[in-house]
Amino acid sequence: MRLTIKATGIKLTDDVRDYLNKKLLTLEKYINLEDPSVLTSVELGRSTKHHQSGDIFYAEISIYRGKEMWRSVANDLSLNAAIDSMHDEIARVVTEGKGKKLSLARRGGLAAKELMRYGYEGLEYMGQPARAGWKYVRRLWKK
Repeated sequence: MRLTIKATGIKLTDDVRDYLNKKLLTLEKYINLEDPSVLTSVELGRSTKHHQSGDIFYAEISIYRGKEMWRSVANDLSLNAAIDSMHDEIARVVTEGKGKKLSLARRGGLAAKELMRYGYEGLEYMGQPARAGWKYVRRLWKK
């Protein structure tokens, strides 16, 4: 993982850097962080200088892997709380896309299995959109 950390309006201490790295390592469950094509960009900062209380700290993360991109922004009372909120949001965003891909692969596998088992009549219950793709395949097989 290539990691870029930017601090805006604050001084980045070793404690904050260690806390951020610890949180980012927990994303290993969802993304292979050892892959050199994964680029992670984190920006930590203080949104305003004139406010003394409220959600003045922010944490922003962007993760790039090939053509995929995930992004999360969080504002909170402290920098560590903003990092926690950012981590929770990016974990949710990454896992959300993973479920869609698995669902699509399973539906495609189910359609192929039904086609092999029962022929085109097995695809009847899957609805018209699934059969539209198989019309093209049927035309190729008839040639």
